[in-house]
Amino acid sequence: MLRQASFGRKVFVVGNYLFLISLSLLCLLPLIQMLAISFSSSSAASAGLVNLVPVDFTLSSYKYIMQKKEFIHSFLITLQRFGLGFVISMGLSILSAYPLSKEKKDLDGRSFYAWFFVFTILFSGGLIPTYMVVSKTGLIDTIWALVIPSAVSVFNIILLLNFFRGLPREVEESAFMDGAGHWTVLCRMYIPMSLPVLATIALFTMVFHWNSWFDGLIYMNFPENYPLSTYLQLMVINSNPMKTDPNNLSGILEISERTTRSAQIFLGALPILIVYPFLQRFFVKGIVLGSVKG
Repeated sequence: MLRQASFGRKVFVVGNYLFLISLSLLCLLPLIQMLAISFSSSSAASAGLVNLVPVDFTLSSYKYIMQKKEFIHSFLITLQRFGLGFVISMGLSILSAYPLSKEKKDLDGRSFYAWFFVFTILFSGGLIPTYMVVSKTGLIDTIWALVIPSAVSVFNIILLLNFFRGLPREVEESAFMDGAGHWTVLCRMYIPMSLPVLATIALFTMVFHWNSWFDGLIYMNFPENYPLSTYLQLMVINSNPMKTDPNNLSGILEISERTTRSAQIFLGALPILIVYPFLQRFFVKGIVLGSVKG
C-alpha cells in the first residue's frame, strides 16, 4: 500500500514538472524566436526561415535602432517615468499602509479611511473624468501625467498593510517604551522586516510603469513625448514604419521591418527581464503573506 502511494506521488510530481516545463516553454519560445529574428538578415526573416536560431547572423538591426532618435528619446522618457513613478508610488504605499495597519484605538476613523481606499477599487470615475482632471490641472504633455494619476495603487496598499498587521506588536511596543517614534518604528523596524512584500509591490510598480502604454497615448499630444511602450505599440500596428524613414537609406538589404521590430521589442523588455530574477524569490512569499494576514 505504501509502495503504491509512493509510486503515485512520484507520478504526480513528474506530471507537474512536465506540465510546468511545457508551460514555461510556451512562454519562452516566442521570446527566443523574436530574439533570433532580430539577429537574422532581412531576407531570412522575410522568407520565414528563422525559428529559434538566427540565420545569417547580423547586428544591423541593433545598429540601426541605436541611431533612431525616436527610440532613444522614448527610452529616456520611460526611464524618467520609471524613476519618478517608482519612488512616489512606493513612498505613498508605505506611508498609507502604516497608519491603516493600526488598531481603531490608535487611529481615529481608521475604518472610514480603509473603506475609502476600497471604494476606489469597486468604483472609478472612468476615462473621461480622469482625462478632464489631468487636463484641467495642466499635466497634459508633461511627465507628471504619466506618474501622478497612477501614483497610489490600492492593491499594493492592501498587501502592505496586511503584512504590517501580521508583524509582532511586541517589537513595536518595546520600541515605543524606549522612546522611539512612529518614523523610527517605520524606517528601522517595519520596512526591514517587510522585504518580501516590499519586493513584490516594487516588482508590480516597475512592471506597470515600464509596460504602460495607453496613458501615454491619451495624455501626450505629440509623438516626441511618448514613453517607450507607447512608441512600440504604435510601431507594431504601423504597416511599415521603414518606408518613409530617411535613416534607412544605407544597409537596406540587411534589415527589414520585421527584424527592427523584433529588436526594439526585445530591447524594450530587456530591463524587466534583468530585474525580475532578483525579485522573483520574494514574489510568492510576499503575495501569500500580504493577502492572508489580518
